[in-house]
Amino acid sequence: MAKKKLVYFFGGNTAEGSGSMKTILGGKGAGLAEMVKIGLPVPAGFTITVDACEDYYRFGKKFPAGMEAEVKQHLARLEKAAGKKLGDAKDPLLVSVRSGAARSMPGMMETILNLGLNDATVEGLAAKTGNPRFAYDAYRRFIQMYSTTAMGLSKEPMEHMLAEMKKKLGVKTDPEIPAEGLKELCREFKAFYSKNKNGQAFPQDPMEQLWGSIKAVFGSWMADKAVTYRRVEKISDLKGTAVNIVQMVFGNLGDSSGTGVCFTRDPNSGQNVFYGDYLINAQGEDVVAGIRTPLKLSEMERQMPAAYRQLCEVRKTLEKHYQEMQDLEFTVQEQKLYMLQCRTGKRSPAATFRIAVDMVKEGLITKEQAISRIAPEDIERLFYPVIDPKLDRKTLSDKKIASGINAVPGAAAGEVVFTAAEAEALAAKGKKVILVRKETSPEDVGGMHAAQGILTATGGKTSHAAVVARGWGKCCVVGCEALDINYGTKLMVIGSKTIKQGDFITLDGSAGDVFIGELPLKKPELPESYNVLMGWCDQIRRLRVRTNADTPYDSENAVRMGAEGIGLCRTEHMFFDTEARRLAIQEMIVADDAANRKKALAKLLPFQRDDFAGIFRAMNGKPVTIRLIDPPLHEFTPKDDAGVAKLAQITGLSAEHIRHRCEQLHEANPMLGHRGCRLCITYPEILEMQVTAIIEAAIQCVKEGVKVLPEIMIPLTIDRKELAILELATRKVADVLIARAGVKLSYMVGTMIEIPRAALLADQIAEVAEFFSFGTNDLTQMTLGLSRDDAGRFLPFYVDEKKAGIFRDDPFQSLDQSGVGMLVKMGIEKGRSTRKDLKVGICGEHGGEAKSVKFCHRVGMNYVSCSPYRVPIARLAAAQAVIEDKTAGKASKAKSAKKAAKPKVKAKAKAKPKKPARKAKKGKK
Repeated sequence: MAKKKLVYFFGGNTAEGSGSMKTILGGKGAGLAEMVKIGLPVPAGFTITVDACEDYYRFGKKFPAGMEAEVKQHLARLEKAAGKKLGDAKDPLLVSVRSGAARSMPGMMETILNLGLNDATVEGLAAKTGNPRFAYDAYRRFIQMYSTTAMGLSKEPMEHMLAEMKKKLGVKTDPEIPAEGLKELCREFKAFYSKNKNGQAFPQDPMEQLWGSIKAVFGSWMADKAVTYRRVEKISDLKGTAVNIVQMVFGNLGDSSGTGVCFTRDPNSGQNVFYGDYLINAQGEDVVAGIRTPLKLSEMERQMPAAYRQLCEVRKTLEKHYQEMQDLEFTVQEQKLYMLQCRTGKRSPAATFRIAVDMVKEGLITKEQAISRIAPEDIERLFYPVIDPKLDRKTLSDKKIASGINAVPGAAAGEVVFTAAEAEALAAKGKKVILVRKETSPEDVGGMHAAQGILTATGGKTSHAAVVARGWGKCCVVGCEALDINYGTKLMVIGSKTIKQGDFITLDGSAGDVFIGELPLKKPELPESYNVLMGWCDQIRRLRVRTNADTPYDSENAVRMGAEGIGLCRTEHMFFDTEARRLAIQEMIVADDAANRKKALAKLLPFQRDDFAGIFRAMNGKPVTIRLIDPPLHEFTPKDDAGVAKLAQITGLSAEHIRHRCEQLHEANPMLGHRGCRLCITYPEILEMQVTAIIEAAIQCVKEGVKVLPEIMIPLTIDRKELAILELATRKVADVLIARAGVKLSYMVGTMIEIPRAALLADQIAEVAEFFSFGTNDLTQMTLGLSRDDAGRFLPFYVDEKKAGIFRDDPFQSLDQSGVGMLVKMGIEKGRSTRKDLKVGICGEHGGEAKSVKFCHRVGMNYVSCSPYRVPIARLAAAQAVIEDKTAGKASKAKSAKKAAKPKVKAKAKAKPKKPARKAKKGKK
């Protein structure tokens, strides 16, 4: 077995790697190699592979065998290419040591510049360049970077020393500090190092510096900020970071030198203009860190015309080569341009769409490539209000009071209220409110809908607050554990701050941050390029996309977002919409017999009928799947004395009787208790009322000329007989009403597959059900044995790679394809073995998550259903699934063709064994 290569060289006109080797060389290393290959000016260097980093952690933070020898070999090669030696006291080679994972993680890992400087080489550099100020500026930067990055010392004291030096000299900027001042700073920095490293002197051996810096870059892979970034960005498929050791070029040699960062197109608008910043007499981190106010790239044309023209040519070359907007880093050393990095540039959501569509129009890429480049987050962020980007960072920092889990992106500002009723009341008066709760329940739905945003002390991204808020595209921060809420005094305490009802706060749901006061918000406008690209998605995809919607308003909004029907209408949400509805359902719950239950349900019937009619009108010609009642009845009961008193007044029952009835409904495990179809088995009058409301609404709409396609869905089925009883009861009610009305109306009856047993018996259940809808929220809970409302306490340990790292993704956010997905696939196959035309969809939160949507495409579902604001994400993912199928098909054909093209080696015919000689028989010659 050949030894694994751990180091790759690049320089001059030679590169051992290429741009296609990101998984081996990381993005930066692959970019450097590719730029060398296409003839761009790149300083020489070498890349230590991602595999070496992976092995470093595998072997207990020790370099893998052979790596040190390869590094020394490639260092000698670099010295030969540069004509300089590391540690040479007269003309030293200096290098940068930089990280670079396969996917861009800007600012998350470490960089060290000017490595190779020590007390001797700094004098040699000063003499060689005739510029002592430059030499000591480079040295003080290296001491500071090495001390803080490789040795873990605090950066602040050294920054304070630098500030004090400028104050002492009466200057404002770093370039104004003279050589003697920089020399003194170097002495102060080394003394600080020695004091904080138990008397050790700052390393003078360049090889010791190099190994320490390589370890620091490897170590930064598992730094808290890098791990957090990967978690937030949902990056779970990377093995580590590469390390790039590159010959230093200097932008701080004087006014003929500089450094900059630029984009081949405007990353904010997507406009096809050269965009960027640069600084004269500076090194790279000065631009990124904002130490000095940079100049616009356009000014470089006047100050460095030759280098600017060359940079413009590089821009054209790289964008044409990569067929993508590029983020570039460059240095100009005494009027000569050097390229230090190229990578796919990060951009705003609006720019993402404009660049993709423009590049198709320019003939650079295909429509399929444009679609493949859009991420779900790009769509999601287009729709949410944001904190005005013009607001300065200091203001944001000063006003930030807490952080929680970023459940739903966007921003919201309003007065703090602590109850749903107060939220509704104040919103009705035109006030903007933020609903703050320890946690939310279905009873809070009215207040949640009325609020601008929702903040809870507990819960995760799939908690009730998050799921409901996401359905409305409403900013939501959950799991903000710093909140100490007192409902009685209507106060919440966060650290040293006390916030009372009526005070203003602002939420940033994209970051999970909470700010004191009302910050200015801005609503992004959808670019025309968004509509163009989504139109391309709709032309390509096979999978239909529906929405989860409970009101006519939500339905109309979902149609605007591109929904092709409703895959889940939750009838129980309608019960909370007004006090009259709440009281009617509560009256039904406390009733002692069927007659009184029917009397209470009759009050609900017109409300439900009107709601369904409004939804049918909004979805004219599109299918509407309506789920019959699902939650356990205790969720609808009054929760306080005022509620009990009100219900007692309506029903004529005693408050004590009502409390007793509420206690009777208490269940130890309500999610596995008396809910879903079990309620309709026990109380068939509930099914009769709901089916009557659905069919009467459909009949009314048909008479108005509206095309109605109702699908009645029975939840929580576990058995064929159970479903058959309810299907027969449904048809008995529906068929009588349709016949009596004399209209032509078709409807379907199906079920949710959300219990593992239902998936296992799907062939039997499909004998009755005309469609399946996989309720993957409950199916995930029951398959994994996890409560989505409680798992937030420990699930982060299962996902966090620094802790247990058991799951790649939160299974309530992205479908557990190997476990729950197996049940889904089995359920579809078994169901269609009985009923070939079985319509199959998904209506859990997974229906709007890109990876889950692609899974639904692969297993042959007809549609996915998700929150209205996730409909565009599902449309995109469904199109990408088709494109990925085609790509995989082409790759498979190419592999087969390559295999077929190989000349077949004829097997040599085996020599026939010789027959043994016959022995002569006795008596014969």
